[in-house]
Amino acid sequence: MIGYLEGQLLKKEQERILLKVNQVGYEVMLPGFVQQALASKEAGEQVELYIYYHQTERQPKPVLIGFNLEVEKEFFQSFISVEAIGPLKAVKALNMPVREVARAIETGDVSTLKRLKGIGARTAQKIVATLKGRMGKFALIRKEESGGDRAGSEDFVQAVFEVLVDQLGHKASDARRMIEQALARDPGISTPEALFDEVYRGELP
Repeated sequence: MIGYLEGQLLKKEQERILLKVNQVGYEVMLPGFVQQALASKEAGEQVELYIYYHQTERQPKPVLIGFNLEVEKEFFQSFISVEAIGPLKAVKALNMPVREVARAIETGDVSTLKRLKGIGARTAQKIVATLKGRMGKFALIRKEESGGDRAGSEDFVQAVFEVLVDQLGHKASDARRMIEQALARDPGISTPEALFDEVYRGELP
């Protein structure tokens, strides 16, 4: 099974690219938010993608779906767990950044979810009912346009710091700031889950 590809961009098409890896061309479908992130890439440039591999008896032809970050792929796998949302529908639907979709789910913002392509009110409500309470981590993914202190003083704090940087794509300085502000708001935090929750609350507009 293919989980990651790194190679040369050969061609862009609507909703997909052709990626050359070791003399083999892979056709990779891209959700809208990934297409936006790769908009500046030209043919011949290097591209790295985490891959969701989809193949079933009903869909015998393998489909590769690409993501900039592994955590975006993880979000996609949660998203397609919603009834009536399969991988191909999800690829077309996700036309806004994961962090925005995750925040809409966590806050029960059905109107924002209805802006996703092909998602109506009933499906938006199903998404909230299925996933609300599980999206805080994804709501902290860096904004797509960006990429000896307390942050390393305790194991659980260091664990959150590493997730923010290594998985969610934040700069180390930004991750430290987010953690410091969360701990200043609630000095009694003692678990990574509580710290994530407070960081998330602090990042809400």
